Amino acid sequence: MTFTAIFSISLILFTVIDIVGTLPVIIDMKRQGVSIESGKTTLVAGALMVAFLFFGASLLQVFGVEIASFALAGSLIIFFIGLEMVLGIRFFRDQQQGGAGSIVPMAFPLIAGAGTLTTILALKAKYDSGSIIIGILINLILIFLVLYFSTYLAKKMSDSVTNTLRKVFGIILIAIAFQMFKTNILA
Repeated sequence: MTFTAIFSISLILFTVIDIVGTLPVIIDMKRQGVSIESGKTTLVAGALMVAFLFFGASLLQVFGVEIASFALAGSLIIFFIGLEMVLGIRFFRDQQQGGAGSIVPMAFPLIAGAGTLTTILALKAKYDSGSIIIGILINLILIFLVLYFSTYLAKKMSDSVTNTLRKVFGIILIAIAFQMFKTNILA
C-alpha cells in the first residue's frame, strides 16, 4: 500500500464515477422532485463497490453472467438516462413526481454502475485490496460532498445554464453508453 497506488486508484475511480459530470443529472432529478439522500446514496454506492471488490466476479459467475454482459446492461441504463436528459422523455416512470432516487438510479447505476464495478475488478488485478478500499473511501467523500451541496449549486445556476448542462451531459452519457456497449459487445 503506497501513496502512489492510492493516488492512482483514486484518480481512476474519480474519472470513471465522474460525480462532477453527474451534477447536471442530480440537479435535473431534484428539480423533477426526485428525492436523493446524500448519506444513503453514498453508503449504498460504497457498499456496492466494496462488495464487488471482494465478491463481484464470483457473484456474476454464480449467475452465469460475464462481466461484459453486466457492463452492457449498465450501458443501456446509462443510455436511457442520457435520452431522458436530452429529449425530456420519461423512461423511469416510478421516479416521476417526487419518487425516491437515492438507490436507483443514483447509487446504482450512476455512481456504482457497471463501469465503476468492472474498473474495480480490473484494479484488483493490479493493486492490493487495502489501497483500493482507501481509493473508494476518498471517492465516497467527494460523492457525498457533491450530493450534499447539489441543492445549493442548483440554486446558484440559472435555468438556462442547467438546461444547457443537462443536454450536454445527456449527450456525454449517451456517448459513454455507446462506448461501454462497443467495448463490451466485442469482449
